[in-house]
Amino acid sequence: MEIIIIVISVITIILLKIGLNVKIKDIKKIKEIGYDKELNKIANKFPENKEICEEILKKLNNKNVKIEENKESKTSLYIAITNKIIIADIKDTFTRIQTIAHECLHSAQNKKILLFNFIYSNFYLLYFIVSLVLILFNIGERLIFIQGFIFLSIVYLIIRCYLENEAMSKAIFVAKEYMEEQERINENITRQEVDLLVEKFDVLNKIGIPLTNFSLVAGEILKIIVLCIAILI
Repeated sequence: MEIIIIVISVITIILLKIGLNVKIKDIKKIKEIGYDKELNKIANKFPENKEICEEILKKLNNKNVKIEENKESKTSLYIAITNKIIIADIKDTFTRIQTIAHECLHSAQNKKILLFNFIYSNFYLLYFIVSLVLILFNIGERLIFIQGFIFLSIVYLIIRCYLENEAMSKAIFVAKEYMEEQERINENITRQEVDLLVEKFDVLNKIGIPLTNFSLVAGEILKIIVLCIAILI
């Protein structure tokens, strides 16, 4: 049975990769565009990250969110339980404006869903760890642990993908609106430069959104494979 689950899992990952048109070279392309020196030069004309975050939060009528800059972190995120946005070290990439807009949009999402996602995600991770330990020590009905994890994964992915896709799809428009406002008050920023950044955001999103969805789903399928392998050991 475990072998069958592993085979189905691998086939599912392959089909997702084909269906979402995910390519390894896309990751390299994202990095190349993200760290383009000319684009970064344009983005540097905009205010500092914290100020951008404050202005976008005002636009979203969500000013009570705490903002923290963490230069040690590589990933920006919104923490629902503390209502805080953590801005990572994203100074040297032009995508910082859209990234900040993305996290601001997370902070404006339905609070009940955000809190449920936070609590459920931690329970889900704990279930995986406990299941793995019990399987390795041959305690209980090991196959039931995997079956339970599969159903928990479905709930986790539906909620997580909903939250991420909503924020990713709207971020470009929020970032564009913010940049256009800055262009009107900052004589050093031109409409052509704003349009260029938006164009590149769109290019990145067409690659990044499918890639993000693939990564989310594939990551959970790999956990299922790990549990199956643990039974076979």
